Amino acid sequence: MKKKMKVAAFAALLSLSTGLLSVGTASAQDAGAADADLISRGEYVSRLGDCVACHTALHGAKYGGGLKIGTPIGAIYSTNITPDKDTGIGNYTLEEFTRALREGVRRDGSTMYPAMPYPSFARMSDADIKALYAYFMNGVAPVHSANKASTIPWPMSMRWPLRIWRAMYAPSANPMNVPEGSDGVARGEYLVTGPGHCGACHTPRGLGMQEKALDGKGGEAFLAGGAPIDNWVAPSLRSDPIQGLGKWSEDDLVTFLKSGRTDHAAVFGGMADVVGWSTQYWTDADLRATAKYLKSLPEVPVTATASKDPRPTTEMLASGKTQGNAGADVYLKECAICHAVDGTGVNRMFPPMDANPVIVSDNATSLVNVIVNGGVLPPTNLAPSSVAMPAYGHSAHKLSDQEIADVTNFIRTAWSNQAHGNVSAAEVQKLRTEGSALGSAAWQVSMTGFAHQAPQPYGAGWTFSPETHAGVDEAQ
Repeated sequence: MKKKMKVAAFAALLSLSTGLLSVGTASAQDAGAADADLISRGEYVSRLGDCVACHTALHGAKYGGGLKIGTPIGAIYSTNITPDKDTGIGNYTLEEFTRALREGVRRDGSTMYPAMPYPSFARMSDADIKALYAYFMNGVAPVHSANKASTIPWPMSMRWPLRIWRAMYAPSANPMNVPEGSDGVARGEYLVTGPGHCGACHTPRGLGMQEKALDGKGGEAFLAGGAPIDNWVAPSLRSDPIQGLGKWSEDDLVTFLKSGRTDHAAVFGGMADVVGWSTQYWTDADLRATAKYLKSLPEVPVTATASKDPRPTTEMLASGKTQGNAGADVYLKECAICHAVDGTGVNRMFPPMDANPVIVSDNATSLVNVIVNGGVLPPTNLAPSSVAMPAYGHSAHKLSDQEIADVTNFIRTAWSNQAHGNVSAAEVQKLRTEGSALGSAAWQVSMTGFAHQAPQPYGAGWTFSPETHAGVDEAQ
């Protein structure tokens, strides 16, 4: 009898132990699944912030840093944000990571250059930052690559003045906890003003290199168009029908961010990196929310101008009678085969020349740059074809600086276009040989390291200018 009781007790104990083991295994599996979900979520957040484009050097290791970012006073280089403990962020705690994103303060207490868009990241939600941290610590391969020193001369290279900049211009952390899945305006505001940091390029900067507005409450300056970045002008995202998004629908914006092309526009320059590495991976709900927010912004005042009949330009080019018009002659010989004599281009392949906001921008740098250096319309998941334009400033089809100036000025005033100002051959030559944006001026630095202005550089070149990956290396 006692023997039977012992056997029964042992069986019960074994059953209980097995049950506890089963519960423990299930809990571990649940925790593992939760961690995997968090890492996956963090990877998506990294797409929202396009972290890879700035933190990957041309032809470099993913997130290994080293991308050159030009400033008016020298170059800085993006940092290694892989989990490498010696050269990356592997020793950061979640709290230190959060402070770096929202406040621009490194683990050692020094302030980051505001090329890091921490004024925008101050709005990122706790959940998104936690997920992003999990991804960088557990989903990114460590890269042992030391960070590069800036070329900014002393004493301007000292970091302590950046604390003053941060106090003056960087907002306090103000997380916008808008849940994912909504395609409403509130979600769009979070994406545009937070992780997407659209204003870092599309909002003009003030004398202190600060964005003049961080959201719609900042008035007309918000997303009004930025300075040339790597010789590509970030256009206005406001309601201006000529130089902005006034004629774009929500569907146009969704399609553009997902594929990089619409029937009346094609992505170029730094925005090609944004589409290729970031927005094409966003959910449809997030793309729709972004479009709704941009179209919900208050209208900006526009100077009324009389419309211009495009037919005389089309008829002149179609007839081949371009004698006496040097720019029209170059266009007919080199451009019309793709962009057509009526300037309409080919839908979703060759962008139109007529009524294109980039063409009539007050700053012609983008147009001159694409003629001189060529451009690539990158492939995306929705539009897998890649379309390239030759570099007429360097290739076998090389045009002279004067011819490039002539065709630029012709396009900007042809058809219905009514752009202001002419481009000179000297400006083309400077962009081609020195990489200088039109209308910009660099700081002159003396041997002692102190800078003087000759002339005042505040204006066209007054921004942070990261190198562009599109057309140079493969998309990550």
